[in-house]
Amino acid sequence: MKINIYYGGRGLMDDPTLFVINKMKEVLEELRVTVEQFQLYELKNGITTLPQSLKGADGVILATTVEWYGIGGYMQQFLDACWLYGDKEKISQIYMLPVVMSTTYGERDGKLNLTTAWEILGGLPCEGICGYIADTSILEENEEYIRIIEKKAENLYRTINQKMVCLPTSNQAVKQKIAITKNINFTPQESEQLSQYVSDDTYVQRQKADIQELASMFRDMMGSSEKEDTTEFLKEIQDHFKPQPGLAGNYKLLIEGKKTPLVIEVNGGSFQCFYGEGSRIDVEMQLTREALGDIIAGRKTFQASFMAGDMKMKGDFKLLRALDQVLLFGAKPAGM
Repeated sequence: MKINIYYGGRGLMDDPTLFVINKMKEVLEELRVTVEQFQLYELKNGITTLPQSLKGADGVILATTVEWYGIGGYMQQFLDACWLYGDKEKISQIYMLPVVMSTTYGERDGKLNLTTAWEILGGLPCEGICGYIADTSILEENEEYIRIIEKKAENLYRTINQKMVCLPTSNQAVKQKIAITKNINFTPQESEQLSQYVSDDTYVQRQKADIQELASMFRDMMGSSEKEDTTEFLKEIQDHFKPQPGLAGNYKLLIEGKKTPLVIEVNGGSFQCFYGEGSRIDVEMQLTREALGDIIAGRKTFQASFMAGDMKMKGDFKLLRALDQVLLFGAKPAGM
């Protein structure tokens, strides 16, 4: 049995939908199901070819997050591609379980939209899961919620394994009457190649790494004579440090346009800020020079920049919040 997971969120570390599908993936793999996950935000340039990846799938999980309104653009593009280019005969044999978590409002509408879309495509919808989750820790610390998620995964496995029949719906009648769509004129060999490459996340990541390596190589070949400023931002950060007893964490800031990362090391009252490589990094952040300038000017915090999508991060989210407590950019520098 094979189940594909299509994730339509933005990939934020605190996205509750990611926690749900990871937990469901664990359960399915324990049941010896082959699970393949597709991050639509990483495959956005090839979403139109993703319907080819449905080949060989017995079931799919369509997972997305409602951050302000609706199921999001990536998931809508994928469903559009299934309607325009998907093999409707194959889709008619695939069970689909919708997963919609909301950080604002509309999770029930989102789940209904996914179910309706899959029915119009001719597929077989299953009872999905939706919920309003303001903080992922609510899911992580609640055993009853986790049990609900695990049960949904088990039910999906049973439904596919037993090939349960679904009653016909009016949405499926729509497909029968108006589904006049053109298929892409791919040869079987071309379709197989598209399915193989677009569905292979390892291949996509390798291509990204190769592109970055080539870009770095060409920058070096151009031989830029400009010497990188290794003092920028240091004084502003050092002047706004406020010791926090018991707090220890190492941070790496990858600033766009700078080859050398900015490292901040905090250990209670001890503080270091320099350009280079730290021995141990707890939190890694990636942001533009403008975004860091807004933080230093007190217009935003590190956490607010991350939540607004101006900054990417990986690592301990609690330590990211703590950084706003030791670097008080909204206050006057020490000694003034």
